[in-house]
Amino acid sequence: MRRLPIYLLLDTSGSMHGEPIEAVKNGVQTLLTTLKQDPYALETAYVSIITFDSSARQVVPLTDLMSFNVPGLSASGTTSLGGALSLVASSIAKEVQKTTADTKGDWRPLIFLMTDGSPTDDWRKGLNDFKMARTGVVVACAAGHDADISVLKEITEIVLKLDTADSSTIKAFFKWVSASISVGSQKIESNKKEVIGLDDLPPPPAEVNVVL
Repeated sequence: MRRLPIYLLLDTSGSMHGEPIEAVKNGVQTLLTTLKQDPYALETAYVSIITFDSSARQVVPLTDLMSFNVPGLSASGTTSLGGALSLVASSIAKEVQKTTADTKGDWRPLIFLMTDGSPTDDWRKGLNDFKMARTGVVVACAAGHDADISVLKEITEIVLKLDTADSSTIKAFFKWVSASISVGSQKIESNKKEVIGLDDLPPPPAEVNVVL
């Protein structure tokens, strides 16, 4: 079976403390609850969570929806965005099946990255590792006014912006992510086609602005 790998890269640095990190936890929980009710997603979607603060760690390896347990998330430290980009590249190399002459590998992974600040590590090194990885659609979300949009624009063309990093906007973002995963799963199951850009995904809600 060809899986649709989903990697969520979540900023858990100190500035996310309080309402933002609680909203992220609730958002991940809602995302999983929603996707578990979607027969297409249940068939194909596998989710991994990578968090980054003073270091980056893969808190949940690529896991099917039924076995997925939402990890405890807490906010502290700095913003190792480069570390997260390197880690997702090595995780994809390890976890995602490549297509060979005999078998079709997994679909290209969808990546959703959310940060509220600027990287505090060597993010360009991480970006180089990331650019070498075989990814599908990559969406970066700048949560609030302190997120560095110029860095995110170098990671991907699809950058979304939340004016505030509060519970209602973060919730809206995760709802859109789960709708996007559903659409991606359905395209694959029905048409054997993968999403290739923002136009293939549902329109983002009013709280989520597309940065052009």
